[in-house]
Amino acid sequence: MDFSVNNARAQKVWFDSENLWILLFDGRQLSIPLIFFPKLMNADKELLSEYELSGNGIGIHWDNLDEDLYVPNVLLGITDINRMNKPA
Repeated sequence: MDFSVNNARAQKVWFDSENLWILLFDGRQLSIPLIFFPKLMNADKELLSEYELSGNGIGIHWDNLDEDLYVPNVLLGITDINRMNKPA
């Protein structure tokens, strides 16, 4: 099995009070603090559960929150906070 970043695909997404969890098809589980994703951190639990996996799990999309995650980037530590703190 190839465990590379480029082959990382989400199978399932869930949340606890402080973290976004992603189960990958290769068996890895990621836990990322919600503070790195302000839109997700401030969203109602119902809206968090309304996600879609795209590209066979390479992307995670919340239409009602206008939020998209690219799973390989999440593995590399690229989050909303990273994008918001970049100089223009």
